[in-house]
Amino acid sequence: MTYLEVTWNDPATGARGYLVIDRLVRGVSSGGLRMRAGCSLDEVRGLAEGMTAKEALNYDPGARYVPLGGAKGGIDFNPYDARATDVLTAYLFAMSPYIERFWTMGEDLGLRQSTIDAAIEKIGLQSSIQAVYPLLDDEHEARRRLADAFDVTVDGIGLDELVGGYGVAQAALRGVEHLRIENPTAFVQGFGSMGGATARYLARAGVRVVGLADVHGVVSNPDGLDVETLLLSRDAHGGIDRARLRPEDRQLDGDRWLSVEADVLVPAATSYAIHEDNARAVQAKLVVEAANMPVTPGAEARISALVIPDVVANSATNSWWWWTLFGDVEPTAESAFAKIGTTMRRLVARVLDDEASPREAARRIAAEAIEEVERRF
Repeated sequence: MTYLEVTWNDPATGARGYLVIDRLVRGVSSGGLRMRAGCSLDEVRGLAEGMTAKEALNYDPGARYVPLGGAKGGIDFNPYDARATDVLTAYLFAMSPYIERFWTMGEDLGLRQSTIDAAIEKIGLQSSIQAVYPLLDDEHEARRRLADAFDVTVDGIGLDELVGGYGVAQAALRGVEHLRIENPTAFVQGFGSMGGATARYLARAGVRVVGLADVHGVVSNPDGLDVETLLLSRDAHGGIDRARLRPEDRQLDGDRWLSVEADVLVPAATSYAIHEDNARAVQAKLVVEAANMPVTPGAEARISALVIPDVVANSATNSWWWWTLFGDVEPTAESAFAKIGTTMRRLVARVLDDEASPREAARRIAAEAIEEVERRF
């Protein structure tokens, strides 16, 4: 049963916003804030429920970090609108009592962490995750550790922008092994933080990335795209610089993203990207949900691909914050990637080896972890 739902209206723009706290654990919840035109309360409610499972799935009884409850925020507004920052600031001000005590959050679809941090400072709060500070043994040391981690770059990109996609790539690679796919190919829909990092680490693992989709359309090459060049030249919204494409690379309209043949499909952009109307167009053997709720239940029932659900595949972003803050990993790329790789592969193997579907297996594992956490705390 949902703990709390809040609806907000912005009188200046007509924007609507939502906060759903699905569950509190030790008095705190965790979940990002997204901004997109059309965001609804039902969407945020589903995301908050997913966050409860996502937190629980990476529970380790021997770790310092104990999973928090799940929550999510959403703003129904175009993030590319010139007024978006003002809308964000007004929303955060309205939600500040919850941010102070109950809700820890970071970037999600349509928002960058730096933008959230600037708005948080403007309204006079300490941090977007300050509600968790009372749970820390040494707040000063924990905050220094997280700040140090955010200063780390790996081949030109901040570690914080890579950890989530690295986890998705590890989930995909474990799925490829499970299905025994030889010489795998991949298509990644979305080239922001999550999709870009996923494409990078799939390519570095030897997977041929044959297609990418961004807000402008699709680029593809059956022999493989030059992911690294495209990654380092993308714009702030994940847009691919078409001037950096090679002569043999092809450009397609955005609605053709499911027409590119690939063994692995990674929807890493928006919710509900694969629905009942386009599900039959899915050709992949493996779908790895990098975005939150990218495949509707009706669509999942229609496709023959194995689906690794979002609560599993993209959980590394959330967990890395807490592992670092609580001291389970050091503020280095080596420590982060080692922990993510081990944890993700173990979790994916567990849900794939279960007799139930991966989604049902993840739901049961999360429920068992929640019960154990609530018994202990």
